[in-house]
Amino acid sequence: MVSRGTSRVLEDRELEAFTAQQSCRLTGCTPHQLRYWDKVDLVRPSVQATGGRPGRRRLYSFRDLVALRVVRSLLDNGMSVQRVRRAWDYLRRTADMDTHLSEISLVTDGQSIFRVAHDEGELIDALREGQMAFFVAIDEIAREVEEDISRFELDRDQFLEMLQRVEEDISSEAAQG
Repeated sequence: MVSRGTSRVLEDRELEAFTAQQSCRLTGCTPHQLRYWDKVDLVRPSVQATGGRPGRRRLYSFRDLVALRVVRSLLDNGMSVQRVRRAWDYLRRTADMDTHLSEISLVTDGQSIFRVAHDEGELIDALREGQMAFFVAIDEIAREVEEDISRFELDRDQFLEMLQRVEEDISSEAAQG
C-alpha cells in the first residue's frame, strides 16, 4: 500500500516529463531500445510521442521510467523482447497497469512472466493469457505449521494438567476412603 505522503510524491512525479536522453540515464536503457520499444508499442512515451515525425522529442513520465526499468530488468534476466511484449500486452489489458504499476509484482523463471496476485495468493502466467500457475507461499505455510504446533503444545499441556488433577483427586479419595 502506498502511504499518503508517498502517493503525493508519485502524483507530483507523474507531472514531470523526461527527455529520451534523461530517460536513458535514469533507466539504463539505450536510445535504440527506447526507439524500438516505442515502435513496437512495448513502452511508449506517454507525455509526448513522436508519432513517427522526425524532430519531435519523446517525453516520458515517471510511470514510463518505471515501466522502462521493469522491461529492461526482464530482458536482463533472460526474457526475449517478444515474450516481454506479449506479457506486457496481457498485463496492460488485465492488471490495471496504467494506474497501479507500482503495486504489481512480477516473477520470471526465464521462460515466462508471472504476475503475483497478492490479495488472492495466486501466480498468473502472463504469457499464457492468465493461466493459473502453482504458487506456494512457504512463509505462509511455515507460519501455519508454527501456529498448529503452538495449539498442539497448549492442548497437550492442558491435557496433562487435567490428568494431574484427576490423579490427585483419585489419590485424595483413596486416602479418605
